[in-house]
Amino acid sequence: MKDINLNFSQKVTIKSQQLSWVNSPMKGVKRKPLARAADESHITSIVEYAPNSYFSEHPHPMGEEIFVLQGTFSDQDGDYPAGTYLRNPPNSRHTPFSEHGCLIFVKLNQFDTADTKTVRINTNETQWLQGMGNLEVMPLHDFEGQHTALVKWPAGERFQPHRHFGGEEILVLSGVFQDEFGVYPLHTWLRSPHMSEHFPFVEEETIILVKTGHLPLA
Repeated sequence: MKDINLNFSQKVTIKSQQLSWVNSPMKGVKRKPLARAADESHITSIVEYAPNSYFSEHPHPMGEEIFVLQGTFSDQDGDYPAGTYLRNPPNSRHTPFSEHGCLIFVKLNQFDTADTKTVRINTNETQWLQGMGNLEVMPLHDFEGQHTALVKWPAGERFQPHRHFGGEEILVLSGVFQDEFGVYPLHTWLRSPHMSEHFPFVEEETIILVKTGHLPLA
């Protein structure tokens, strides 16, 4: 397998619902690769677990970040319904499975070695905070200039044009996100490089998962 979407100086937009599923090594688990290194040192994908499917216990040498999109994702430590955000730090191990099936967004092997915090947040039970303008924000994780959060856009909201120091990555969780470059429906994944600029807006209420400040500066 060759590298996929690993030129971080280029903008990437993938409407993942238009992609075909690719079988994983484990029966009942399929993937839609969004960015992937041939040596698996960097993986971003959407993963589907069929009911009663599982992975054997395995390590995450450089960490794993998950957002549960549909269904319930589980491991030896608990069950995580849709809307749960998880971080498994470098050198952690787990045995993931899904009793009834689930859909998750996954980022593998992209942690700083000093980023060792384990995170479990059920966003359905977490308070929204006031953001800029009429936006609402739910912070999920921060580490040395890297920020991960949910952002809720009310219908008709238009944000100011802005640049992304350290880049920006977005997954559309509900509604339709837009900017001057395009229209991004449910489960569209966008990655914009360091110092890129756009003018985002929505016509209907929209929620996005956003990560900023984590991409190369050159």
